Amino acid sequence: MTDIFKNTAIKFIILLGIVSLFADMTYEGARSIAGQYLAILGASGTIVGIVAGAGELIGYGLRIVSGYLSDRTGKYWTITIIGYAINLLAVPLLALARHWELAAALLITERIGKAIRTPPRDAMLSHATANTGRGWGFGLHEAMDQIGAILGPLIVSAVLYFRGEYQMSFALLLIPALLAISVLLTARALYPTPSDFEISPPKVEKKGFSKAFWIYVIAIALVAAAFVDFPLIAFHFKKTALAPDSWLPIFYAVAMGVDALAALVFGRLFDKFGISVLVTSVVLSMFFAPLVFFGGFWLAMLGMVLWGIGMGAQESIMKAVVANMVPSDKRSSGFGIFDAGYGICWFLGSVLIGCLYDISIPWIIVFSVGAQFIAVILLLTITKANNLNTTEGL
Repeated sequence: MTDIFKNTAIKFIILLGIVSLFADMTYEGARSIAGQYLAILGASGTIVGIVAGAGELIGYGLRIVSGYLSDRTGKYWTITIIGYAINLLAVPLLALARHWELAAALLITERIGKAIRTPPRDAMLSHATANTGRGWGFGLHEAMDQIGAILGPLIVSAVLYFRGEYQMSFALLLIPALLAISVLLTARALYPTPSDFEISPPKVEKKGFSKAFWIYVIAIALVAAAFVDFPLIAFHFKKTALAPDSWLPIFYAVAMGVDALAALVFGRLFDKFGISVLVTSVVLSMFFAPLVFFGGFWLAMLGMVLWGIGMGAQESIMKAVVANMVPSDKRSSGFGIFDAGYGICWFLGSVLIGCLYDISIPWIIVFSVGAQFIAVILLLTITKANNLNTTEGL
């Protein structure tokens, strides 16, 4: 019976993984050319940084509201579906943008949609991962997610190579957007109550979140602030003529491929060794910035590999830690708070890094590496103080 239950949970994770695959084809395909598209429409480096950061700030900030409403109303599926619709349908509308202001508004709208659907979706996923191992379950979902993140930029790159039209690239992304919504509705019909996957009954907690949770939020927020968003990286590659425009989505696709592999490998290791695996991933990704901004073609590619390792950890292990720290009845709220802290610092970091880009690139390196180093210290501190070096301790 246990094996049957586990197999059903895996099927649910895979089904939501297919949704994420098509969704990532849509918005990651768009994000892979968003930086240079804004530049073509007349935006500066500072504007690109602000737009990227503002989308994350508004989007992640709204996750507190989305997470709270999901836990309060129990309408996890309804909120998830509404969020996906906004998230995905904003992308093909970019084909109609002729000014950077409209393009920026649509990019931010896409982030808002993602904010609405992510906490309730992750809460539903967390129920299923109770049967598969948190790290492996979230890692499997992230790997499937990143298959789409690879295919989307490659499709966009092919369109740019053969047609050289940004508008056509965005319009074509309507197809995976509609496929994602269709599969999501199918998942809703097949699995109306994902909380049934929980191994033990939900534990109701009257007290707030633990001290370790808040320290963890601060540590990961520092990692978010230090992580340069790809639109600014693409802006830099275009400005320095590091590679032709058609190659820029390929840089992103490589990073997404590494992201997928890292999510699976580090997710499995997390289930065995705990939060120390997260510390290792942050250390590995710490040095992407100097390679990306100071390296030539191949060193920049290596930098994107390290960048992909960091992204894979952020989308899998970091969420697995939250799922283990927070009781099931508060999990959507926990994801919302975690994501909001992450997004606010992502915004502040993006704005700062965007401004530093127009002033002094070496200071970007100092800030990025330094913030991640402090995050590592905090993670090691809570690991030692709270015995979090194993998944049981979480």
